[in-house]
Amino acid sequence: MTAIYIDADACPVREEIYRVAGRYGLDVFVVSNGSRPIRPVQDQRIKMITVGEGADVADDWIAEQITAADICVTADIPLASRCLAKGARALAHNGKLWTTDNIGSALAGREIGRHLRELGVATGGPASFAKSDRSRFLVALDTVVSAALRASGAKH
Repeated sequence: MTAIYIDADACPVREEIYRVAGRYGLDVFVVSNGSRPIRPVQDQRIKMITVGEGADVADDWIAEQITAADICVTADIPLASRCLAKGARALAHNGKLWTTDNIGSALAGREIGRHLRELGVATGGPASFAKSDRSRFLVALDTVVSAALRASGAKH
């Protein structure tokens, strides 16, 4: 059965994920390290997972649990890469679909940015989240969920 895993601490589209998952009857794992309180949801299909403190503890939990039938919503490029390596689908909260075709260049760009910051170059950071990102995300999530369900043979 397909499930959605949310790298939740910095995810601005949790409510949208809950609605789409509800429409398809999917379980959702909201994974957080507890550094930012996340309001619990009264839905038996939505499971709030709080892992220990640490840089990659939530990422590690998701990467260990996710299967090829699942979807991960994350802006974290290394986590997206780990999920893709397990055959899962990965989607950023702005609607960008991570694929085996684009993850390598994304990882390389991330490393270049890190290196430039170490040298003291101001790199600006990610663009702010816009209303159009939310719309793009909803369309992308619906497409990814449909594809995952088709691939698993589930009816939707």
